[in-house]
Amino acid sequence: MTFTLNDEQRMLKDAARDFFREQAPVTRLRKQRDEKKNGRDPDLWREMAAMGWAGVIIPEEFGGVGLGYVALGAVLEEGGRTLVASPLHSSALAGASALLLAGTDAQKQEWLPKIAAGEVTATIAIDEGAHHAPTKSKMKFDGGKLTGEKKYVADGHIADLIIVAGADALYLVKSDAAGLTRRELITADSRGAADLKFEGVAAQKMNGGADVIDAILDRARIGLAAEMVGQASEAFEITSEYLKTRRQFGQVIGGFQALQHRAAKLFTDLELTRSCVLAALDALDRNSNNIAEYASLAKARASETVHLASNEMVQLHGGIGMTDEHDAGLYLKRARVAEALYGGASFHRDRYASLLGF
Repeated sequence: MTFTLNDEQRMLKDAARDFFREQAPVTRLRKQRDEKKNGRDPDLWREMAAMGWAGVIIPEEFGGVGLGYVALGAVLEEGGRTLVASPLHSSALAGASALLLAGTDAQKQEWLPKIAAGEVTATIAIDEGAHHAPTKSKMKFDGGKLTGEKKYVADGHIADLIIVAGADALYLVKSDAAGLTRRELITADSRGAADLKFEGVAAQKMNGGADVIDAILDRARIGLAAEMVGQASEAFEITSEYLKTRRQFGQVIGGFQALQHRAAKLFTDLELTRSCVLAALDALDRNSNNIAEYASLAKARASETVHLASNEMVQLHGGIGMTDEHDAGLYLKRARVAEALYGGASFHRDRYASLLGF
């Protein structure tokens, strides 16, 4: 196990940081939100795909670059810093992972090269209610047709390919298939999602059962945790800088010990979470037997840390942190949605304990 990036991964991380700060700052997300284009920025996605990021985990034989999950995690973390709204997580990580783990040879040959090139975006459709319950599905598959509903599908409003989880099987559905209805959701975090309704929709069955669904979800959880580390890191750095410059009562407010304690607490939580997430990404690349444990540990820690970081960002900025003009609110909204997606902290604490036999 390693807790540091190698030279190639560091170069990728640095390139991603420069790109997102220059081409996709938070102001770009604000523009998407104000224009009600949640998650829709095809020009940005084309640029990201041209840099190879849509195919980071996809092997070279399928048109990807095959750098693995630690490398993609580095890109996701940097994207999290500027709150990028793109299919990087839903397609390049979750969708690609689903095809790699459960796709037939024909399905991999058809779709992975297109995903790697950014020509097709994919997503996974898991939950059917307000709570994360991947094993409780009422989807019905009969005669090659799929019937049922999925709720809050990340990037479900723009995805070209939807990988749908049943109770014990996965199905491939094209977004233009007859009988599929997509209702776009205006989300608090301006990222975009959709509720999907399947009424006798043509679908292809994939390999594997409930165990594969769980394995795909663990990859999605770990990737999301990496993104959340980026969000929390940027929130901490912006807040730390404010504490160093904002003056009150004749001194910078960072000189007050009570605020120093809060900043120190957040920093230590952040570093511990970063280690948990990097260990989980490394476990994926090593194909560890304990991926499920790493996934729940990483997602629980990331959910708690990004919650604290976004709260502290608002509170330590005082009145200005409550205004829409300041970025604090955007970080808080993104944090709240990410915390709940694919299971919140309480879900994963319980799951982690169960996996350890408690």
